[in-house]
Amino acid sequence: MTKKLWGGRFTGKTDPLMEAFNASINFDQRLWQVDIQGSQAYARALVDAGLLTAAEAESLVAGLQQVAQEWAQGEFAIREGDEDIHTANERRLTELVGAVAGKLHTGRSRNDQIATDVRLWLRQEIVHLRQHADQLIGVALERAAEEIDLLMPGYTHLQPAQPVRWSHWLLSHVWAWQRDADRLDELAARVNIMPLGSGALAGNPFAIDRARLAAELNFADITYNSMDGVSDRDFIIEFLFWATLAMVHLSRFAEDLIVYSSREFGFVTLADAYSTGSSLMPQKKNPDALELLRGKSGRMVGHLTGLVVTIKGLPSTYNKDLQEDKEPLFDAVTNISGSLQIACGVLSTLQVNPMAMRAALSPEMLATDLAEYLVRKGVPFREAHHVAGAAVQMAELQGISLSQLAVEDLQKLHSAFEADAIAIWDFDESVERRDVDGGTSRRAVLAQIAHLRAWLAGRHG
Repeated sequence: MTKKLWGGRFTGKTDPLMEAFNASINFDQRLWQVDIQGSQAYARALVDAGLLTAAEAESLVAGLQQVAQEWAQGEFAIREGDEDIHTANERRLTELVGAVAGKLHTGRSRNDQIATDVRLWLRQEIVHLRQHADQLIGVALERAAEEIDLLMPGYTHLQPAQPVRWSHWLLSHVWAWQRDADRLDELAARVNIMPLGSGALAGNPFAIDRARLAAELNFADITYNSMDGVSDRDFIIEFLFWATLAMVHLSRFAEDLIVYSSREFGFVTLADAYSTGSSLMPQKKNPDALELLRGKSGRMVGHLTGLVVTIKGLPSTYNKDLQEDKEPLFDAVTNISGSLQIACGVLSTLQVNPMAMRAALSPEMLATDLAEYLVRKGVPFREAHHVAGAAVQMAELQGISLSQLAVEDLQKLHSAFEADAIAIWDFDESVERRDVDGGTSRRAVLAQIAHLRAWLAGRHG
């Protein structure tokens, strides 16, 4: 059995159930690469501190590289007693290079080691997540540009409100994703801080050059308080908050498309690649990809809430409760990564149905335009709003659509109506009248696209 890193003071055996309860190797083994990366850098730092010879460090670095190759090739064998990734790697290193492996942990604790490993791992995962977010935004911008002339109903309270461009609706989600991407960049800077050299809680006693070690591991800075360094999990909570909010945004996007792809709406048709059928009803085409995006947002909220509650009452500094940070983090990264890619796939392959969108537009959605017509004639808006409401009621009582009211009917409601009032009932003109920055006119939507394209190009410049 592997000798425990902490076992010198203990003589009794650990309850086998406790062994399993305490172990984290079944999930933290995914940190193998960064754990080895950090250990190789630490071995070189021990040389600078005069605690290892160059030859010893070379042996350790080479041995760790062999351990890494075994992990990469799927040949690493986890043994009984490998309670975590640190124990497993050091045990295998000892088998390969002998007793000199025992010098690697000099001045280092698993407390600062795991805090460093998780930051290294999350730092590289954030790079991948940024790429997925950028790809989703890029696909959305291309669709918005290509389909800019498609009109659809805009909704409030899930009731038809005013006509908008399909592209304007799509960009309303892109702006949320853009904020997510910016927040991820800001978060990345706070992740990129190195706790290594903090020891268990009081600092390293062997004059390790932490600044040089941080530079070798490409950290932007070091933690400046060893007690905070080993216990800080703000960066994980912040990531879980980021992932939660990003999933909420994807969930709202998914919900819109679930509604729009229903037979009652028919605005879009989802590709078969992102749909499934029913085990009972042969005619069904279910938006399972979108429903899973919606469902996983709740899962993400649970991860965030759970870790915040776990940490809220912990005393300083490291406590075993902090082992509970990794499973929600790993699951969150896996699911937000998959969700961004699935959302991109759904969006890039769905088919829009312009005729169904146009058919869903109704003259009643131009009641606000009717009021605005009067405003342009000098009528106060509150009065104009009341008149427009009366026109809606008049049409309902006559059993006709709002646009079928004659100019003479409108003039009974207000003398400001003239023959040109007939131009109100043009949906294309209605969206063009919203020609303010941020509005749904063609110019305004193209300006949004240009702005977002410039922002996206700047991220890759």
